[in-house]
Amino acid sequence: MKRVEAIIKPTKLDEVRDALHKLGVQGMTATEVKGFGRQRGHTDFYKGGEPSVGFLQKVKLEVVVDDEVVPRVVEAIVGAARTGKIGDGKIFVLPVEEVIRIRTGERGSKAL
Repeated sequence: MKRVEAIIKPTKLDEVRDALHKLGVQGMTATEVKGFGRQRGHTDFYKGGEPSVGFLQKVKLEVVVDDEVVPRVVEAIVGAARTGKIGDGKIFVLPVEEVIRIRTGERGSKAL
């Protein structure tokens, strides 16, 4: 199993959610986050003209899926989140050792 984390623009959340739903992804977590990448966020000028790097509003999505579904999940996120402009985001794919559904005690893929 893998955890797919995507940092995307907030305006793309609904499109990405719908694309993942069409693939059959049954659960995901979305968190409002702040950050910056290569574009270095907003540059604001304070006292004496010193620039300070601000943070941009983003959404972090997390889904855990079976290994064979990962390429389609990544493709769906990229397709739904891409605007072609700086700040579209990033996707990270990480291994998951175990998943346990608390209510039933199911483990592994059955717990997804």
